[in-house]
Amino acid sequence: MFERLGHFAVRRQKIAVITFVFSILISGVVGTQVFSRLDSGGYSIASSDSYKVYEYISDTLKESEPAVVVMVDARTSVNQIGIRDRALALEKLMGAEDGVAKTVSYWSTGGAPSLKSSDGNAAYILIYGEGDAFSPKSQSLGKIFQEEYDGSVAGFDLYASGYGVIGNAITEKISKDLKLSESISIPLTFLLLVLVFGALAASAMPLIVGVFAILGAFLLLFLLTLVTDVSVYALNLTTGMGLGLGIDYALLMVNRFREELSKGKSVEDSVVTMMATAGKTVFFSGLTVLVTLMSLIFFPLPFLKSFGYAGVSVVALAVVGALCGLPPILAMVGKKIDKGTVRKSAITPKEDGRWALTARFVMRKPVSVTLLSLIFLGILASPLAGAKFSQTDARTLPADNPAAIATAVQAERFPGQTSNPIEIIILGGANKSSEIADYSTSLASVPGIVLVNPAKTYGNDVKISAVHSMLPRTPEAQELIHKVRDLKEPEGTLVGGVAADYTDSQDGIASTLPIALGWIVITVLILLFLFTGSIILPIKAIILNVLSLTATMGVLTWVFIDGNLQWLVGSFTLTGTLDTSIVILIAVVVFGLSMDYEVFLLSRIREEHDAGKSNEDAVAIGLQRSARIITAAAMILAFVFAAFILSGVTSIKSMGFGVALAVILDATIVRALLVPALMRLFGERNWWAPQSLKRFTIKH
Repeated sequence: MFERLGHFAVRRQKIAVITFVFSILISGVVGTQVFSRLDSGGYSIASSDSYKVYEYISDTLKESEPAVVVMVDARTSVNQIGIRDRALALEKLMGAEDGVAKTVSYWSTGGAPSLKSSDGNAAYILIYGEGDAFSPKSQSLGKIFQEEYDGSVAGFDLYASGYGVIGNAITEKISKDLKLSESISIPLTFLLLVLVFGALAASAMPLIVGVFAILGAFLLLFLLTLVTDVSVYALNLTTGMGLGLGIDYALLMVNRFREELSKGKSVEDSVVTMMATAGKTVFFSGLTVLVTLMSLIFFPLPFLKSFGYAGVSVVALAVVGALCGLPPILAMVGKKIDKGTVRKSAITPKEDGRWALTARFVMRKPVSVTLLSLIFLGILASPLAGAKFSQTDARTLPADNPAAIATAVQAERFPGQTSNPIEIIILGGANKSSEIADYSTSLASVPGIVLVNPAKTYGNDVKISAVHSMLPRTPEAQELIHKVRDLKEPEGTLVGGVAADYTDSQDGIASTLPIALGWIVITVLILLFLFTGSIILPIKAIILNVLSLTATMGVLTWVFIDGNLQWLVGSFTLTGTLDTSIVILIAVVVFGLSMDYEVFLLSRIREEHDAGKSNEDAVAIGLQRSARIITAAAMILAFVFAAFILSGVTSIKSMGFGVALAVILDATIVRALLVPALMRLFGERNWWAPQSLKRFTIKH
């Protein structure tokens, strides 16, 4: 199949290149419309109790979450006549803004206690928009109130927060930071490619594939937004993975093409051989990364599903770009691939060099190298014992961001999370007054509950609202909700609210994690067995990836929980936790990328072994031929993701740092040291598999 595709690319090169370029243009024009259709939510599970409460309040009671919460600081008692009149006038002005469905305030409700600060000098105005609080419409409303009603207005000090304001602030910050990171990573990537390839023409090829993968993924994500929600955070994964994998695959393909040309082969034969060897490797590598990222779709959170959609899209298109777009371009460029030579030593491939020498040195002392490498990874992993997990809130923004300031001030001035109460619905509770009274008393005694509002009856149902003291998306809030749900409760009780929504999403992630891990392990084992024909190599690959991943998570804990290395990664608000979803994302992405490099390396080692080389020679030559590409790809991918460290959004900063670190560890400690050491220790047993299964493996 790959040979036929190579012949087709050469003989139909013009039409293939035109089609490829046209696809890039169409994807760029249509796909970039995705930016205005992304949301900042996606943490709710539709089947959970908390979501049922949300739907009940929204659909039955016709109530909704406020899109914007404005704290009005009067600097004196909010009950003064003059203050009341001015505040009502301000509320009327807010209500006239486009997109505002209704407003509710301390003053318009006649003095609701929950809307007044503990010192009595500030009160809330709640702004309700059209649609969901996390929707793009809500964010548009948040933008208006951020610009017009945050600061000194009408003699008051206003602090605008709420889902719409925070969502808009995060979206704008991510979009702005994305442009900054791309303006740094793309030029720097090209310079690194020039150093790796030693020629300008060859260096342009990987960028072409990367751009195709990114823009094509944007187009697919745009189409997805027409039928489902897609998170704004998926943009960073799309650009990082698209550029990184596009470069990885193009590096492998172009390197093999030049290698075949250097042997004196014709352009067509070089393209065909490239497709039969590197092309096959790219296909299996991409398939391995794709099934790994597909595990994100299993999670019940739309937020993580968004990353799954983005990851699968960008990986598939990186493979398509490398296998269908790149070969006809190489056929057209031909022997001019080395035009614009900058570094001649990078052009001619060698069987012996520093990587072969490194491999032979490692294989002479395999036990020592293995033990030292494991000790080093263990030291890096040790801080993971103190890790705690939560979800993104306003603290993911820079501390000087107005939305973060407003949220912090509101939390300080109001008794508990007034705007984020626990909402409890008791279906059919209208005739259970004594049970509900006992339940309310028990609820008030739970540590962390500061206020239980009187029960309200709506037809046959009852609603109770309870205010708690901790931030809603934290481990403390999760523990509180578990305690509330452990209380003896009337039949038909559903516990909702932001803290309950957070708890359900965390519990949903925990229950889905074994399924996702099982999928990754089983599919990767099968694919690597089909590719290598070995039972031992896939098992070793998974164990080594887990080790490097654990080390990465340990360093993430040391940096983003303990607060170290801020001189390197930039300042951020210490929350004492890691974002659960981002940690899962890093783990899945890193595991996929590690397998990507594993396939690159094992492909070349197996090719040499099948050609009759001994185990040691196959490893040394295979490492020499592939390590330069793996190291270059890893370095470039690390730079691409390291650029995200410049982001002011902590979750994006941690993702960039985590992926960059993991890629570097994998390309150095794992691929350069542990793999050759273990290959030497296992010897010819590396290639063992039952004879009955050998017939299922592919030929190289």
